[in-house]
Amino acid sequence: MDQPADTANAAARRPARWQRVLLKLSGEAFAGGSEGGIDGDTVRRIAAGITEARVAFDVDIAVVVGGGNLWRGTQGAGAGMDRAQADYMGMLATVMNALALQDTLEQLGQPTRVQTAIHMAQIAEPYIRRRAIRHLEKGRVVIFAGGTGNPFFTTDTTAALRAAEVEAEVVLKGTHGGVDGIYTADPEVDSGATRLERVTYLEVLNRGLEVMDSTAITLCMDNRLPIVVFNLMKAGNLQSLLDGARVGTLVAQEEPERPKRVGDDS
Repeated sequence: MDQPADTANAAARRPARWQRVLLKLSGEAFAGGSEGGIDGDTVRRIAAGITEARVAFDVDIAVVVGGGNLWRGTQGAGAGMDRAQADYMGMLATVMNALALQDTLEQLGQPTRVQTAIHMAQIAEPYIRRRAIRHLEKGRVVIFAGGTGNPFFTTDTTAALRAAEVEAEVVLKGTHGGVDGIYTADPEVDSGATRLERVTYLEVLNRGLEVMDSTAITLCMDNRLPIVVFNLMKAGNLQSLLDGARVGTLVAQEEPERPKRVGDDS
């Protein structure tokens, strides 16, 4: 029976800002600098960051992976395919990424389980909420693949849904390509774009900020799940976040106004 690589040093691990997190990885992150496919060095960097975080902090980590480096349902639908059929192909692409990440994590000594919303018993467990939570409690990284199992839903929505189901305290959306948060405009196009440190769910929806799709944002808002958008590919960012540092952009409820005390003119 496998045990976490850091079991012997569990007492030395630091408390994390959140006890349980869900990390959302886009499929494009797996491609590295190429236009598609899976880049082994990039996957190893991602896996190393997750493993190091597990060793350093007392934290449960679940992961949702996209499949855009291999296939996008909207791409197939745009070429005339049936949208549902194209989306099912995209779900299979997420499984390929999940298996690649699992293999690399386990090479680094981190026990991992892949759970899929579409049953494929020979290579992964079916998604079962209670089993996923038990794996997390045992120190395993759980990778959720296959989206929600339904067409017309993105893996952003999957991330929000699974985070709520396994009682994660935050959704950490890791970006790639050097983007380190949410900006007022596309920083690659508009040199005057500025990074936002904190925004509310409603601001994201009303201003059309490109964070996650509206279904995912609404689901997080309804469940009071904060979202942190950060540069996953910068070494140390994940650990800094877990250590309480301000990294990236926080999406959360609006902070209530501090009531004034008698005699307080500030």
